[in-house]
Amino acid sequence: MLDLCPRHMVRSLTVLRLFLCGYFAVILWSDLCEASVRHESATVRAVKAARPSVVNIHGHKTVRQSRERGVEEEPRRVNGMGTGVIIDERGYIVTNHHVVEGVHQIRVTLASGRITTARLIAHDLETDLAVIKIRSDTDLPTINIGTSSDLLPGETVIAVGNAYGYEHTVTQGIVSALHRSVQVSDSQVYDDLIQTDASINPGNSGGPLLNVDGEMIGINVAVRVGAQGIGFALPVDQVMVVTSGLMSIANLENHWHGLTGKVQAGNTVKKFEVDSVANNSPGQKAGILTGDVITEVAGIPIERALDLERSLLGRSPKEHIKVKIIRNKKPLTLQFALSQHSSKREPVTNDRAWQLLGMRLMRVSEAKVQRTNPRYRGGLKVVSVRPSSHAAQQGIRRGDVLVGMHIWETISLENVSYIINRKDLKDLQPLKFYVLRDDETLYGHLPVSPR
Repeated sequence: MLDLCPRHMVRSLTVLRLFLCGYFAVILWSDLCEASVRHESATVRAVKAARPSVVNIHGHKTVRQSRERGVEEEPRRVNGMGTGVIIDERGYIVTNHHVVEGVHQIRVTLASGRITTARLIAHDLETDLAVIKIRSDTDLPTINIGTSSDLLPGETVIAVGNAYGYEHTVTQGIVSALHRSVQVSDSQVYDDLIQTDASINPGNSGGPLLNVDGEMIGINVAVRVGAQGIGFALPVDQVMVVTSGLMSIANLENHWHGLTGKVQAGNTVKKFEVDSVANNSPGQKAGILTGDVITEVAGIPIERALDLERSLLGRSPKEHIKVKIIRNKKPLTLQFALSQHSSKREPVTNDRAWQLLGMRLMRVSEAKVQRTNPRYRGGLKVVSVRPSSHAAQQGIRRGDVLVGMHIWETISLENVSYIINRKDLKDLQPLKFYVLRDDETLYGHLPVSPR
C-alpha cells in the first residue's frame, strides 16, 4: 500500500479538482454549443441576415370621407404605416406605392433605430411599387436578392414587416400557390402573385418575403380581407424588372447606355447577358455585343438590370467607366461613357407606346413565356390599354403578352422603340402584331400614326 504524505495528497486532490473542472467545463461548453446550434435554425439565420436591410415607414395623409350620401366630404387625417427594403447602399428603398402615396412626410426607421425622412423617387401604378430615398453618410446594408422563378408550392417562406405597427415582426409559412390574380379595388389588380399562409397584416406592405436562405423572393402587397392565413406577394423577378425601370439613369438623370439584358441563373451565380445594343449608343461605341455577359461595372458586380442602373447612377457623361464582360468564355475589360438623351433618339419609355399604340408594356421573362409557347424568347405583358386606342380597337387586352410586331420580336421596350421610330414606319402600315393569350397565339393589324 502506497503511503502518501499530506503534501502529496493535497497536490493529488488539486490535480483531481482541476481535471474534474476541465471535464465539466468541456461538457458545459458542448451543451452550450449544441443549444446555440439548436437555436440558430435556418429561419433564425435568414431573419438575422435580412433584418438590417428592412425599414419601417410611417407617415400621415389627408383623405376625404363622405359622412352620408349627398353630404359634402370632409377631410380627415389618417396615419399610415408600412415596410420597405434597402436595395442600394446609398439609401434607395423599394416599397409599395400605396404606403407612401399622398404622405406629407415619409418617415423611415432603420433597424439601428435611427429615424430619418425620405423622398419619393419614382413609382409604378400598375404594380403598386415605389422607390424612395433616404440620405446617409455611410453605406447602408442591402437585402440579398434571390429569384422567384424556381419557387415551389409548399416551400418555406418568411415575412418581415411592420405588422400593425409592431416593428420587425417575423412570421413563417409556406408558398400556398403561385400565379394568383387578386383584385383589391376598382382601380388595383395584382397579377401573378405568390400566395402564402405566412401571416401578412396591415403594415407588412412593402416588406420582404424571404426564403430560408435569407434571400428576398417577393414583396408583400396584399391581405385578403376576412380570410385567415392568406396573404400575397409580388414575385421578386417582376419587382426587379419594374424597379430597374424606376431607377434607370434614363428616368432619373436623363442619361443613356443603350443596353438591355436578361438574367441567366446558374447553379451558384446569376449572369446578366446582353440581349440588345441600340445603334449609336454608348454601349455599342464601347464595343459591347449581344451575347456578352456583363460581370462588373465601375467595381460593382452585375447580376441583373437593376445592378447595371445602380452602377451608373451619379456618373458623369465625361467619366470613363470600366466594364468587365465575358465573351466566348474569355474575360475582357472595356471603357464606357454615358451620353445625354436626345429627342432624335427617343428615350425608351412606356409613354411612347402609350401615345402611339395605346398600351403600357412590361417585360416578361423568357421562362414564363415559354411555358405558354416554347417558340418565343420572351415578350412584353400588356398592363394597361387606353380606351378607344388602336390597341383597344384591335381587341388587345390587359394581360396579353406582345411577342412580335411585323417581322421583329418584342422582348424589350427597346425592340418596340426600334419599330415605332423607324423612318419607313408609314410603309409598314398596318403593323401585324402577335400576342399570347392563355394558350393561344393571336394576331391582328395595328395602325400606328408616326409623328
